Amino acid sequence: MSIPVAPERVTVVTVAHNSLAVLPKMLASVPLGSTAIVVDNASRDAAALADLAQAHGAQLIRNEDNRGFGPACNIGAAEAQSEFVLFLNPDARLGDGAIEALVTAADAHPMAVAFNPAITDGKGRPYFKRGSVLLPASARLPAGWPDADREVPVLTGAAFFVRRAAFEAVGGFDPAIFLYHEDDDLALRLKTVGSLMFVHGARVTHDAGNSTVRSPASAAFKAFHMGRSRVYAARKHQLPGAGRKALVSALMQLISPLTLLSARKRAKQMAFLRGVLDGLRRPTDI
Repeated sequence: MSIPVAPERVTVVTVAHNSLAVLPKMLASVPLGSTAIVVDNASRDAAALADLAQAHGAQLIRNEDNRGFGPACNIGAAEAQSEFVLFLNPDARLGDGAIEALVTAADAHPMAVAFNPAITDGKGRPYFKRGSVLLPASARLPAGWPDADREVPVLTGAAFFVRRAAFEAVGGFDPAIFLYHEDDDLALRLKTVGSLMFVHGARVTHDAGNSTVRSPASAAFKAFHMGRSRVYAARKHQLPGAGRKALVSALMQLISPLTLLSARKRAKQMAFLRGVLDGLRRPTDI
C-alpha cells in the first residue's frame, strides 16, 4: 500500500456565493491529489458554477438558501475523508508548495491542531491576524508575519488548515454564527485540544472582500451580521461587558466624521448598529 503524498492528505473546502469572478483562480491553485469541495450558498450563477467545478474536478454541493459561512463549511467538511481540511476563501489562492508546507508543519508539530499560512493581500502586503475581540489586548502579537513558525493566539478563516479529527472533536464551526467571528470562535475552541500555529513557509494570496459581488446592499448585509456575531461570540466566551462594548463601538463608528461624510459608510455602520441591537435582543443562553 502506497503512502499518500501531502496533497492527498488534504481536502480543500470553499464556500461560494456569487463568487464566479474569483473561484477559477482559487480552484486552479489546488494541487493535484487534493480533493476540492465547493459549497454553494444559493448563487445566481448556478449553471456556470457547475461547469467550473466539473472542469476542475471539484465536488459541488448546492444549498437552496444562503446558510452562512460556518454552516456551509461544516457541510463541506462532512464530506471530507482526509486527515486534514483546508477552509479556503474563494478569493484566495494557494502559492506553490503551500499544501506541502502546511502538512510538513503539522507533521513536525503533532500537538498543534490548526494552522494559518503566511497570507498576503491582493497588493502583496503581508496579512496576519494578530488578535481578536474575543481575546484581551495583552494577547495581541506585533504587526507583520512572525519570522518563523510559531504558536499564535487565534487564526483567520481565510485559509484555515485543521486536523479533521480535532475539527470534529470540537463540533466544527458554530452553526449559530452566520458570518464573522466564526473563525475566532472555532480557533479558541480548538485551543482546548491543542495549539494553533503560523506556518511561515506556506504562502497564500487573499484578495480580501472579493468573494462576493460588491454593492451597498452586500456591504450592509455583511455589516449587520458582523454586529450580531460580535455580540453573540463575545457573550459565548463570557467577555465582561460584551454587549455594552459592542454597542459603544457601533455608535462611535457611526458618528465618525468619515462615516458622516459618506452615504455608503453611513449605510454600512447603521447596519452594523442594527446587528448589534439584534444580538442584544437575543437570549443570552448559549
